[in-house]
Amino acid sequence: MLADPESAIDVACGKNGAVSGISSGKGYVDVSTVDAASSMLISKQIKDTGALFLEAPVSGSKKPAEDGQLIFLTAGDKLLYEKAAPFFDIMGKSRFYLGEVGNGAAMKLVVNMIMGSMMASFAEGILLSKKVGLDPNVLVEVVSQGAINAPMYSLKGPSMIKSVYPTAFPLKHQQKDMRLALGLAETVSQSTPVAAAANELYKVAKSYGFSDEDFSAVIEALKAAKSQEA
Repeated sequence: MLADPESAIDVACGKNGAVSGISSGKGYVDVSTVDAASSMLISKQIKDTGALFLEAPVSGSKKPAEDGQLIFLTAGDKLLYEKAAPFFDIMGKSRFYLGEVGNGAAMKLVVNMIMGSMMASFAEGILLSKKVGLDPNVLVEVVSQGAINAPMYSLKGPSMIKSVYPTAFPLKHQQKDMRLALGLAETVSQSTPVAAAANELYKVAKSYGFSDEDFSAVIEALKAAKSQEA
C-alpha cells in the first residue's frame, strides 16, 4: 500500500521492482490508491511475467485498519482474488470484486472524491455555525442524529472545533485522490464542479502547511480565506 502512483509503479516496475523477481505461479496484490491508467500499467508488466495481478485499494483509514474494518475494492485476476480473500477478511469487514483492472481504482477515487467534498462542506458548516453565534459542538450532535450523518462527522468534528487534526488520513493524500478523481472525470467528460471546488480548498490548506495533518484540516483553508477578507 503506497502513497501515490509514482511510488506504486516504481515498486512494481522500477529498478529491482517486483517484475524482476516475480513469475508464473505467483501473484501481486497492489493495495495503493492510484489512477486506473497506473494500475493497468502495473498489471500489464506483472502479467507479462506470467504472474497474476489484483488491484485492491481500500476504503478506510488508520482506525479501521487497526480494527480490521477496511473495505477492499478489488479488480483483476479472479483466481488471485479468491486466494487472497481469506487475508482480506482478516484485515477488512467487506470486499468487492469489480471485474477488470481499473475498476477498483476508479471506485476508490469516486468514494474519496465524495468523502473529500463532504468534509469540505462540513468545515463550512462548522465555521458558519460559529459565525452566527451557534455552538458548533451542538451542530455536530444535530448532524450525527440526522439523515446526513456520517461517522467521520462525529469522529472529527470535535477536534476540528479545537483546531486539532490528529492524522488518520493525511490531507496531502486526500488532495492527491481529489486530483486523480477529477482526472478520471475528465476522461469521460463528466462535470464535477463540487469536487473541483473542494479540491481547491485542499490545495490552499496544503499551501498553509497542513499536508501531513489529517484531511479535516481543510477547515484551515476556509479560516485563511476569512482572515484575508477581513
